[in-house]
Amino acid sequence: MDITPLWISIKTAFISTAITFIFGIIISYWMANFKGKLKGILDGILTLPLILPPTVVGFFLLLICGKNGPIGKILELFNTSLIFSWSATILAATVVSFPMMYRTSRAAFEQIDINIIFAARTLGLSEFKIFYKIAIPLAMPGIIAGLVLSFARAIGEFGATLMLAGNIPGKTQTMPLAIFFAAESGDMKRAMLWVIVIFLITLLLILLLNYWSDIQLKLLGRRH
Repeated sequence: MDITPLWISIKTAFISTAITFIFGIIISYWMANFKGKLKGILDGILTLPLILPPTVVGFFLLLICGKNGPIGKILELFNTSLIFSWSATILAATVVSFPMMYRTSRAAFEQIDINIIFAARTLGLSEFKIFYKIAIPLAMPGIIAGLVLSFARAIGEFGATLMLAGNIPGKTQTMPLAIFFAAESGDMKRAMLWVIVIFLITLLLILLLNYWSDIQLKLLGRRH
């Protein structure tokens, strides 16, 4: 049996999760401390991929990254294209999974006692040191939860990937795409096999998240 859909899905999920991890933490921390009038609008835009159907997200990405789109035109100057490539699967997975990381991390940052931040500033710590030495460690349980949820969302992405990257076996065909097209062609055994694989991976992620949460609760109980 060809296992390339598994390999493509794992690679895509890991890379997209790494991207959402970096940008998600930075943007969520900034939004947690942002007091401007546009906060509601910015938050809505950042959360939108979580609410919109994946095919709609994929359509917007297709408009932006296609030959007539702003990104597509720039890439065309370098004789390259993002559409129907493995990079497109990463982009699609990153966009749809980003809100999971953003919302979870932002909630964790907003729960930090503001007096701790004020005390750090009084002691002369720079904003950057406050961010990575105080805010990130205190928000780590929420960040880890966002990381796991983002990975699970990325590995199960279907609609945006199909719109932007297509279904190219050995190149852009992820497990969700393999399930859909196997079922469509009547190969139910193959579809069921990939369903079981995704089910087991997702279940493992949930168990790891619960295990992490239990450890954090025990550590918190010991401190008190």
